[in-house]
Amino acid sequence: MASDYEKFADQIKRKTGIDLSLYKEAQMLRRLTSLYEKKGYQNFGEYYNAIENDPKLLHEFLDRMTINVSEFYRNGKRWEVLENKILPKLLEKNKTLKVWSAACSTGEEPYTIAMILSKLVPLQQISILATDIDDNVIARAKMGVYPERSLQEVPPDIKKRYFSTEGGFYKVSDEIKRTVTFKKQNLLADRFDSNFDLIVCRNVLIYFTEDAKDLLYKKFSAALKQDGIFFVGSTEQIFNPGSYGFETEDTFFYRKK
Repeated sequence: MASDYEKFADQIKRKTGIDLSLYKEAQMLRRLTSLYEKKGYQNFGEYYNAIENDPKLLHEFLDRMTINVSEFYRNGKRWEVLENKILPKLLEKNKTLKVWSAACSTGEEPYTIAMILSKLVPLQQISILATDIDDNVIARAKMGVYPERSLQEVPPDIKKRYFSTEGGFYKVSDEIKRTVTFKKQNLLADRFDSNFDLIVCRNVLIYFTEDAKDLLYKKFSAALKQDGIFFVGSTEQIFNPGSYGFETEDTFFYRKK
């Protein structure tokens, strides 16, 4: 099984640039085995041959691999800290912030950042880069249409102001959509832009090996300007922030020294 998976990982890396060896193997093996079995394949070899011949299967594989669990204002208390403590401090230094939502999934996170920022600065001053490895989720993010369960945490005034309902779904307003630019990016393989005031990367790093995390923390640190903030998910505390040039600003918020 292991060598079957290793060959599959090698083929996937050549095809997509995604290096499965940088993800926790037991977790990824379990997730992908259940996916190919559900599709009726016997092993990774059969599954890869099918992926080669069917773009839909490739998209499905990417969807499963990138674990798109996302909702607006997820873990609401952290967003309150961002709004009341982190952003006002950043805005004291610079009225136009350079913001990046890394591994943005279906768009809930960058749109949440834009909605929060809109309380503090005019919309035309907001510009957010949002990146993900999966074309599928980027296409969905650009549409900005969500089921009601994605909006459970959204404050009522924000819901009223920035969403319209359409056939049982909620649509993000064009004025919010205009503040976000979506791009495809492989966090591990691609170069990062620099001079960010705020980088948000939540609920993604838990899927990587320690070596891959180490690499990413270094890359994120290098991409921030001095005193820039790195905001991670609530299971992703950095236990040795100093070794990446970070100081703890608040729980799950790190400031670049």
